[in-house]
Parts: sequence; C-alpha cells; structure tokens
Amino acid sequence: MLSPPQIVQNSPNCLISTLLLNEAVEGITAMVNRQKKMVQSLKVALFTRRSLQTIRLLTQTRNQCSLLDHSSDHDHEQEVLVEGRAWSRTAILNRPSILNALNTNMGARLHELYNSWEENPDVGFVVLKGSGRAFCAGGDIVSLYHMINEGEIEHCKKFFSTLYAFIYMVGTYLKPHVAILNGITMGGGTGISIPGTFRVATDKTVFATPETLIGFHPDAGASFHLSHLPGRMGEYLGLTGEKLKGEEMVACGVATHYSHSSRLPLIEEHLGNLVTDDASIVESSLNKFGDRVHLDKTSVLHRIEILDKCFSHDTVEEIIDSLEIESSKTKDPWCISTLKRLKEASPLSLKVSLKSIREGRYQTLDQCLIREYRMSLQGISKQISSDFCEGVRARLVDKDLSPKWNPPTLAQVSEDMVNQYFSPLSETEPDLDLPTQLREAFP
Repeated sequence: MLSPPQIVQNSPNCLISTLLLNEAVEGITAMVNRQKKMVQSLKVALFTRRSLQTIRLLTQTRNQCSLLDHSSDHDHEQEVLVEGRAWSRTAILNRPSILNALNTNMGARLHELYNSWEENPDVGFVVLKGSGRAFCAGGDIVSLYHMINEGEIEHCKKFFSTLYAFIYMVGTYLKPHVAILNGITMGGGTGISIPGTFRVATDKTVFATPETLIGFHPDAGASFHLSHLPGRMGEYLGLTGEKLKGEEMVACGVATHYSHSSRLPLIEEHLGNLVTDDASIVESSLNKFGDRVHLDKTSVLHRIEILDKCFSHDTVEEIIDSLEIESSKTKDPWCISTLKRLKEASPLSLKVSLKSIREGRYQTLDQCLIREYRMSLQGISKQISSDFCEGVRARLVDKDLSPKWNPPTLAQVSEDMVNQYFSPLSETEPDLDLPTQLREAFP
C-alpha cells in the first residue's frame, strides 16, 4: 500500500521544523489509512455489484460492451477521446486550446462512458488524462459567463448538475481510477480527479482552486477535499487561490504519486499492459515509477506552523489581522504575498468560502456537492451579488484585472448575505439529485 513519500531538504538552511514533520506525517498517515479503507471498500463493493449484475451481463453481447459509447454529435465526441488497452480504458479531455475546460457535454459524455465501463466485465480500471499542456483548468466559465448574461440560467443549472453528478460518480466508482495530472489542474479539474483512487502528479503539475479571485467559491467537491488536508492548508488554498507544485501535492495528500513527466509514457504503457481490476496491483505499478519528493525552500509546507496559526481563526477579518501582525514582526515575504492575494479576492467570496470549507470538514462528499450546488446557483443568479460575472469579466473577458466587487469590503458583507448563499435559490428550487441510495461514497 502507500508509504509516506520521502521529503528531501535542498539545503541545511531549509530544514523542516519538528512541528511541520509531525503534522505532515500525521496528515499523510491519515491519507494512507483512508486509501487502505477505500481500496478494501472498493473490492467488496465491486464484488457485490458484479454479483448482482451477473445475469444481466451474461445476456449482453460483446458488442453491447463496446469500447465507445457513440454520441450523435461528432464534435462533442471529440471533446472526450477514448483509448482502450487490455483491461483498461483511458478518457482524454480534448479541448487543449482552452486548457481542457469542462462543459456540460463533456460532463455528460464522461458520465456515459464511465457508466458503461463500470458495467463492462472486460474493463478492469479507468485512466483519466488531458491533452496538451493541461490536465484540466476547470469549468468553461467564459461560456458560463455568456450564458448568464443571455439569461440562460437553466443551461447554467444543467452545467453544474451534470458535472457534479460525474464528480460523485468518480468518488463512488467501483473500479480503480487513475488521474494523470500532468499540467494545469485547477477548479473543476481537481473535482473530477481527487475523489478517484489514484492521482499522479508530475513536475509540470500546477494545482489551484482560484475561485475567490473570480468572485466564486471553491466548488466541484473542493469544500470536501480541501477541508481534509493537513492543518489549515485547505483554508489557505481555498481563500488565496495559491498554487501547489506536484511535489507539494504529494506531501500534503492531494496527489497519491509523483513521477517526472518524462516517465509518463512508461507509466501509461505499463498500465496499458495490465490485466487486472485489483487496485493494489494498479497501485504497485504506479509505485514502480515514483520519484522522490524534493520540497523547494520556498514551499508553503515549510511555513505550516505560521499558516496554521493565521488560518485557524474564526473569521476572514481575524485571519487577515493575524497575517498583518506576523508580517509587521517578521517581514516574511510569504505573509506579504498572502495578504496581497486575500485583498485581491472578492470579500463576499472569502467569507462564503471559509464557511464552506469549515462545513465540509464535517460532511460527506455528497453533502458537500449538494450544498455547493445551492451555492453555485446563488453565485450565478445575481440575487446576492454579481461578483462572479464581474470577476470573470475582469480576469478572462476584458482582462483589465480590475474587478469592482459588490460589496467592496469585508465589513460590508453581512452575515445574512453569507447565510443566503447557502440557501436554495427559491422555495421550489430542487436540490442536486445524487444516487446516494445506489452509490455510497467511500470513507
């Protein structure tokens, strides 16, 4: 099974403190224990599901278990390509010109493919990767921005419900799942990969949940996985939108494996030759190509003590005050840059995101997705604020990088506004419908 990665210091001047080591080891050990339970649960669930489906599967022909589920729209098919090898199937996100940003059709096609592969006895495990220089930069928020402005709110709802449903499928999948996170992995890209069994980071991986910088909140299950990172790392990443490198992702548990990108062809070839549905065999294969983790001296993991101290406070205002005190005392560049990021973000998004991550710490994946769906509909409705559209406009449409947040300050963000963000859009608005009775998320 997984063993804690070796962390190597670059120089004697960047030794990790005892507190850092203890906290990192505790966090990774917890991750390993969860991984063991997941693998065990996966085997039992797979056996049970297969037993129930045996009669139906025996009546199906091999053609009905074909490699591809053909859509009537060729263009939509091209957005998610498929490769088949031995006992595995690989889904390839294929919108490289926009960093494989997800749209509704991609979510629906992925859901359809994964469902067919889960029921296919000739498919032992599934691999997910991206084409070009990104795994997935998240949802196609520019298209979402235009849909909102054109009044196509129902299409927007479909976008979120489709992608969130697929994320839940990944988190409850009955076969081993390997996400190869080579390149940009942000927002929704983290959502469709982290709930799966294995995540392979590389030297080219860049992880982030930058939603507060566009007036939104970390969604796509982010409030679940961020809240389960060591210490207050989740609050830090969720509020600031700061990036992690591949080595840091493994060190804090976001990724399960780290390999240099030059080794990916060997990994994919080896996986392609496997004839197995056993998660432990897939894991052993990934371990063979793993590289040692070297944390750069500037890594935030070297500042875990001060990070926990500042981001453990109850409110965003107290977090900022704590950082300002530390900054004035130490002149630490990390404190200064963190303050700058927080002051660039939407004040409403900061308060909403902090509450969301804190709630996620005590909720299951499905509960987080259902809550985030409510929050996402509130975010696009403009009933509370138009910060999402303003943030996308400023960063990705007009690119003036000067969003006009409303409310403009933390002091003007009321508790009622934050609480409304967590409420249904209306009394008649249905919640996200997930098949929780049929598919129970792994612990």
